[in-house]
Amino acid sequence: MTRIGFIGLGNMGGPMAANLAKAGHTVQVFDLVAENIDRAIAAGCIAAGDAREAVTGCEVVISMLPAGEHVRSLWLGESAGQDLLAALPVGALVIDCSTIDVDSARQVGEAARVRGLRFIDAPVSGGVAGAAAGTLTFIVGGDAADFEAAKPLLACMGQNLFHAGALGAGQIAKMCNNMLLAIHMAGTAEALALGVKEGLDPAVLSTIMGKSSGNNWSLERYNPWPGVMENVPAARNYQGGFMTRLMVKDLGLAMALAEHGHSAVPMGALARNLFNLHAAQGQGSRDFSSIVELYLDKQDPA
Repeated sequence: MTRIGFIGLGNMGGPMAANLAKAGHTVQVFDLVAENIDRAIAAGCIAAGDAREAVTGCEVVISMLPAGEHVRSLWLGESAGQDLLAALPVGALVIDCSTIDVDSARQVGEAARVRGLRFIDAPVSGGVAGAAAGTLTFIVGGDAADFEAAKPLLACMGQNLFHAGALGAGQIAKMCNNMLLAIHMAGTAEALALGVKEGLDPAVLSTIMGKSSGNNWSLERYNPWPGVMENVPAARNYQGGFMTRLMVKDLGLAMALAEHGHSAVPMGALARNLFNLHAAQGQGSRDFSSIVELYLDKQDPA
């Protein structure tokens, strides 16, 4: 079994670390939130006092953080004043599962290479439910050999493992995916609200569209309308999922990527505006599927 350091135990990272421990690996964890560490301990992980202790003696280290600035701060020491990469033995594998800007992924990856370390960017898709069930999709950028070395561990946390290309390619593919996710979630919410306002039952309408040409992942697996589907954020007041502010962040990354490549993304830009508006109305900490509330009149039941 492998000794793994895991840093970042939020809604996604916590279940991922738990699945590695469940598979029999020794998982040393650290997070800034004490409650997250407590949950990881209950799942069989070993608590570390800080990030450096979490990576000590580890062959593989996984990070799952909110944004590029956090990843750079952790690995390059931009805030803490210490280079965490220096704490790893030559040949160790760093797997960053955060969704971040391409430049940050490449910057940390190059710094790792200079120190004789292996690094892949491996953002995930599948949501909190996928993290808990171990059915995530991993979208990996980096050397093919490093991807192959990581696959046995990634398979403990996910079912679909893709090598997108060179370092940074995982982030590019993830941005494209999340832009599309935002578009079809906003569209699904809009269509459901239209039907309900005209007297249709949202569950019936969801079933009809799910068996018709309008079917999509948001409708089928992550329905945004309360009461239609169990075990999704809409069933628990949009708590415990993928926060709206993180979707806004990801859409910002997609827009920056589009600007870099001079790509036209009118629907992505509209989705970003909608989620920005929703976050500005105080909904940034709720799951992004709560975008459905933008389409509801105040007198409509949520």
